[in-house]
Amino acid sequence: MNQQLATHSKEHIKGIIYVAVASILWSTAGLFIKWVQWPPLAIAGIRSGIAGTVILFYWLYKYKIMPPLPSIQKSFGALNYAVLVMLFIFANKLTTAANAILLQFSAPIWVLILGAIFLKEPIRRKDLMTVFLVLAGMSLFFLGDLGTGSMLGNGLAVLSGVAMAIMVISLKGVKAGSPLEIIFWGNVATFIIGIPFYGQITFEMMSMIGIFLLGVFQLGTAYIFYANGIQHVTALDGILITVLEPLLNPMWVFLFNGEQPTVFAVLGGAVVLSSVTYHSLKTEIKV
Repeated sequence: MNQQLATHSKEHIKGIIYVAVASILWSTAGLFIKWVQWPPLAIAGIRSGIAGTVILFYWLYKYKIMPPLPSIQKSFGALNYAVLVMLFIFANKLTTAANAILLQFSAPIWVLILGAIFLKEPIRRKDLMTVFLVLAGMSLFFLGDLGTGSMLGNGLAVLSGVAMAIMVISLKGVKAGSPLEIIFWGNVATFIIGIPFYGQITFEMMSMIGIFLLGVFQLGTAYIFYANGIQHVTALDGILITVLEPLLNPMWVFLFNGEQPTVFAVLGGAVVLSSVTYHSLKTEIKV
């Protein structure tokens, strides 16, 4: 029994680390996207095409066969992934970037609700307190950057949070190996949706470097880590840890552009990081 618990604890810690690594890689999006002077949907499509290729090579290396055609359940997850990508891009175009990020990361609330319904994960007092602290910390973090934006843009940002929650639930609801399958087909769908915009692509060196880094590392490698980690953490942890992504974006800007974060940003970040760390390390995964 003790050996089983020890093994389970190691898998849990590994899951936390993998999801955290994915979040760190995702956080480079803002930096690399600025290098790519293409229409947003062209960026999304080509980035997903490259990411899907990375995931395909990883799948062939690990499983020695092509990814199977998705079932109805997995097709739903893959299409939801594509919708998530598109919603967030349009939200960023129609409202402020801070609004888009903050409203998308209402996702932990939806994960709590959907996880209880579909995964039978109980809603505990600690979960509710952590979600409240994370939302409060993120509000502090973006204090001063928030704007009114448009009602449509803000609404799409909230919907992207719902889509993010559905993605986490979809990945948790399938057996080992299958989460990456959903992500692979989601990238294929996103690539196909972007086809009408590829005629507007230019081939400047910085754009090509940026899209390569976005596809290989920021999306492809990141989702390989996330798919391998999500099976070993709760759905709520699987979304709370990803809050690292918006928190780390300003760090890259500070390192490369010298823009210093505000006191409120540092305080909000500290609240979020401490809350997520406490919740993740104290969560018990049941076998």
